[in-house]
Amino acid sequence: MAVREILKMGNPLLYQRSEEITEFDAPELRALIKDMFDTMAENEGAGLAAPQIGVMQRLVIFSVESNPRYPDAETVPRTILINPEIEALDDEREAGWEGCLSIPGMRGVVSRPSHIRYSGYNEHGEKFSREVSGFHARVVQHECDHLDGVLYPMRIQDIRQFGYETALFPDEV
Repeated sequence: MAVREILKMGNPLLYQRSEEITEFDAPELRALIKDMFDTMAENEGAGLAAPQIGVMQRLVIFSVESNPRYPDAETVPRTILINPEIEALDDEREAGWEGCLSIPGMRGVVSRPSHIRYSGYNEHGEKFSREVSGFHARVVQHECDHLDGVLYPMRIQDIRQFGYETALFPDEV
């Protein structure tokens, strides 16, 4: 198991746009994906973007079955998403609490499109597409933001809805 260090907010790499992946089915890509899943699991994450471990490539992973950080979240299938594209399918938006492994111990309310289509490639270079909503849509958008150098606090509209989990949810922590 190779758990990598997660970069924290303030690291300049987290504010840069990542590069497209052009080589699929490569041993280096398989190793990176394995390390990302190991790192996400070790930190009880719902998703992880390659830039969060200092790899500036357009790769995100996500998976939620049961997660103590998101006890009420619906299941999100184990997904490897390379060179993603996201399209909002309507004008409906949903505000919800988000956290991030690069900003430990904090949460903030972010408004995002609630129904999206995302597409991209798996590790074998096979193109796929899914229409999703709810928590699944939020996770995908949050992780894909990392590929463009965007952290969720940059999307918070009311800074009073951003803070430490221990202060925001004292009975849950």
